[in-house]
Amino acid sequence: MEKKYTSEQFWKLYEKLAQELKDTLFAEETGNNIYEICKRNEVEEDLEQIIDFVGQVLVGVLPPDQFQNTLEQELNLEKETAKKVAQEINRFVFYPVKPLLEDLYKIEINPPAGEKQKIEVKIETETEKKEISSAKDTYREPVE
Repeated sequence: MEKKYTSEQFWKLYEKLAQELKDTLFAEETGNNIYEICKRNEVEEDLEQIIDFVGQVLVGVLPPDQFQNTLEQELNLEKETAKKVAQEINRFVFYPVKPLLEDLYKIEINPPAGEKQKIEVKIETETEKKEISSAKDTYREPVE
């Protein structure tokens, strides 16, 4: 069961937040994103509570990695539905302020599942560069 915070406690936490987190908390875009996510996943009846949980994450009382479990336990959502809602909220609400949340919670937040990016790095040696550049220009003689 989640710990309940009074309005006064919430505002004390809010005052200590970075400005970007404050802006995100009350942004129209945040509300629209949450509404669309709830509508898409057919959990509109839980909208108010989901907004409350998002607010708790943004002020620092509900760690982002516990968000999905909270949706499952507190709202009795099916695991798959909670996972979809949590992934979308992570992507559209939490990810844009990821560095601030990491700083707030003193943790590193991994990207949501399925969003890992593969980065390939190719290192060419000087010999390969010469071979490539000489192969492109047939009028040049190789330099030795």
